Amino acid sequence: MTDENNVFIKNKLLININKDNNILSNLYGPLDKNLKQIENLVNVKITKINNKITIEGNLNDIFITQNLFKLLIKEAIYKSITNEDIKLTFLELNKNNSIAFYDSKKDDTCNSLEIKNVKPRTKNQHDYIKHILSKDIIFGIGPAGTGKTLLAVASAIHLLNKQIIKRIIFTRPVVEAGENLGFLPGDLTQKLDPYLRPIYDFLYNIIGHEKTNKLFDKKILEIAPLAYMRGRTLDNACIILDEAQNTTNEQLKMFITRIGFGSKMIINGDPSQIDLMKHQESGLIKAVNILKNIDQIGIILFNNFDIVRHEIIDKIISAYKREKN
Repeated sequence: MTDENNVFIKNKLLININKDNNILSNLYGPLDKNLKQIENLVNVKITKINNKITIEGNLNDIFITQNLFKLLIKEAIYKSITNEDIKLTFLELNKNNSIAFYDSKKDDTCNSLEIKNVKPRTKNQHDYIKHILSKDIIFGIGPAGTGKTLLAVASAIHLLNKQIIKRIIFTRPVVEAGENLGFLPGDLTQKLDPYLRPIYDFLYNIIGHEKTNKLFDKKILEIAPLAYMRGRTLDNACIILDEAQNTTNEQLKMFITRIGFGSKMIINGDPSQIDLMKHQESGLIKAVNILKNIDQIGIILFNNFDIVRHEIIDKIISAYKREKN
């Protein structure tokens, strides 16, 4: 089982398990009872055909289930998997995965951000920053509260301070207004203000109100609706696309192909929060699936273990997930 053989299709992940029938029997259990236990444990739907498994559910639960299978397959080579094995492996996965806070003091790469009070606290957050510093296009996918936007803004400010880039551009699809902002009062920035308020909050916390306003006045910081990106080539910039789950396939393809020389793109989204019309398909997961094998593209799948704000948020998210199902 390798990540290269796995395929995302909307909210499904197809896994090819290249093992013999004895190992598959050890893994699935009598009458596939192990698969049923994993479904109940992680809140996903699992369908199997021989050595192929389809996992369906929330992207974060799919990610957890994929890692759970990786560990269980190693055990299934030598023994039949029991209910207790699944429970213990699941607990161990939670313990050793990104739920364990990352010790940023031991990592020079992330310490080099030199951004006050902004440090990665989980392994996924650490890997996310590392990708931003080393890759050209970075996808951050996962639920709210995992630090995607904050770390993207902090990393962009770091790149600006180091003169690696010359400007930062913030954008997002304005689904609520259909990207037709003409009826809203004010100039372009004022029209988009309500939708990008979290980014302003992060900028104020990182570099202060005065410097933020100066950088906007000098056009070093820029805000633009996604629709206005068409026809532009963006050189020497860090472009941050937030709420990317609300882009269509055509919009996201258009956006990604705007990247110019010396630029980086950070694309963040939560596939569980899609606000598009029913007939529209989100371009986020399709783009990840198409682009995942390109060297200069980094992809980080955050999960609930990366949520580092008030502990009640994780409980609220889980409660709503149970109600939905």
